[in-house]
Amino acid sequence: MPNNPAQTAADAVRKTILDAYHKAVQAGTLPAGAPEGFDVSEPREKNHGDLAANFAMMWAKPLGMPPRKIAEAVVSLADKGDDIEVLDIAGPGFVNVTLSPAWYAQTLRAIDEAGDDYGKTEGNAGKKIQVEFVSANPTGPMHLGNARGGVLGDTLASILSWTGADVEREFYLNDTGNQVDLLGRSLESRYFELFGDTTTYPFPEDGYHGDDVMQHAKDFAALHGDRLLHEDEAQRRSELVDFALARNVKKMEEDLKRYRIVYDVWFRESSLYPDDVDEALALMEKNGALYEKDGALWFAATRFGVEKDDVLRRANGFYTYYMGDIAYHRNKFLARGFDEVIDVWGADHHGHAVRFASAMRALGLDPSRLRFVLMQLVRLMQGGEVVRMSKRTGKAIALSDLLDEISVDAARFFFCSRQSDTQMEFDLDLAVRQDSDNPVYYVQYAHARICSILKNLAAEGVTPKPACDIDFSLLSTDEEKELIRHLAALPNQIILAARDLDPSRMTKYVTEAATSFHKFYNACRVRGEEEPLMQARLALCRLTGQVIRNVLGILKVSCPERM
Repeated sequence: MPNNPAQTAADAVRKTILDAYHKAVQAGTLPAGAPEGFDVSEPREKNHGDLAANFAMMWAKPLGMPPRKIAEAVVSLADKGDDIEVLDIAGPGFVNVTLSPAWYAQTLRAIDEAGDDYGKTEGNAGKKIQVEFVSANPTGPMHLGNARGGVLGDTLASILSWTGADVEREFYLNDTGNQVDLLGRSLESRYFELFGDTTTYPFPEDGYHGDDVMQHAKDFAALHGDRLLHEDEAQRRSELVDFALARNVKKMEEDLKRYRIVYDVWFRESSLYPDDVDEALALMEKNGALYEKDGALWFAATRFGVEKDDVLRRANGFYTYYMGDIAYHRNKFLARGFDEVIDVWGADHHGHAVRFASAMRALGLDPSRLRFVLMQLVRLMQGGEVVRMSKRTGKAIALSDLLDEISVDAARFFFCSRQSDTQMEFDLDLAVRQDSDNPVYYVQYAHARICSILKNLAAEGVTPKPACDIDFSLLSTDEEKELIRHLAALPNQIILAARDLDPSRMTKYVTEAATSFHKFYNACRVRGEEEPLMQARLALCRLTGQVIRNVLGILKVSCPERM
């Protein structure tokens, strides 16, 4: 059975219309030359049918005929087949489609047959895709922006896997450069301070003031005493940085696991030097993308479609952050063989994302293979006011602070509830509410309600029949058919979420599924009906539960059986 019932229906409608059109051409009632492309989609008004086709409107100009006459000629010759019950011409020439009871029955049987795999498709089969996300600076704890980026990247990776791709999750550790050097000087100052020396290495003006930096210095001193006071400065900073980064990365891993995020690869920026950087420069040199000026090495980016050139290696011999990024992406595509790479970045990186197309061209790569998800800022709200500081620490809110306040379920669902390019207000009060105003509670309650229905009927001796033994033609109310159509749409919604890099489609879809189920259950009695109808409605409940579980599984949100 097809694992994409909505697409099956649309394809059936399209084939029926095109076959009828070719018959009309042969009969001489319509001229040849109509384009095959036209829309088959759900109509805005539900009383207009299950689907609507606009072929007559699209063909009016190329065929030189009024659209209604085109529609009449096509519909009169249409062989509706098993999936279509009615083709109805409306207005100037739209054709509304009512799907057959057989299609509704086939949809439910397809869900039953696929089970936990319902919604999976193969459009990206054979593709090796990397999703790089969070990639927070390891010099301190992860913040609220990382919380949003973590869920977006992790959920997007799951969505892509559901379309058949071989997906790898990666965290890029910026363990070299100015920020790490600043951390080393901050640690060094705190270390000397512990032994009463506050003048030899004064604290850097723009250093890391967090309590975690002092704690790292204390812990190092507890283990190794004052040994580093007499070491070479470079060696001392290197040891302190290695000690702190190892602990910071471990804390990051712990926080992310608590957040249900596990990476396949933690890639260190320092590993790019010198080999990957040298390889990238050699490739850019070969492609005419480099030149020297004032002792520095420049990327001739203007030759590759951007407004200004960029320095890759300064006159002092140090490479820029941009050079590291270019080498990193050369490694992704050419060393590790990813077909597509998706980077989840903050919106403040927009300019960097735009200019990276030129770097891809300079490496001889198709820029379309690198895509970006740029996310806007999050405002945390409580009591109608913006929350900027952690109650516990009095400092900026970290991921761990957020998860101390609300459930992981709420955090993951809420952060996926808006498109990444929209600013977001995260309502802490709403996230902890145990009622239908809280969207994650609302969806989970629908699943728990389904489990309760099944359990209560089982206690009365009612055993659900397999879908292949049920007469689904009995499900004929508007509420039943609307729910089935919504269940049928899941595979297409996953395909669109993957295409648009938009995980918010999943939260919207499952919320609407819960709404559709509640409407059905409030309108249609399950218990107390005649056995055939009861079994059909019981199966509809069970299969709705299956779909909700599948979507919440993609979101990594729990699916309780009792609430």
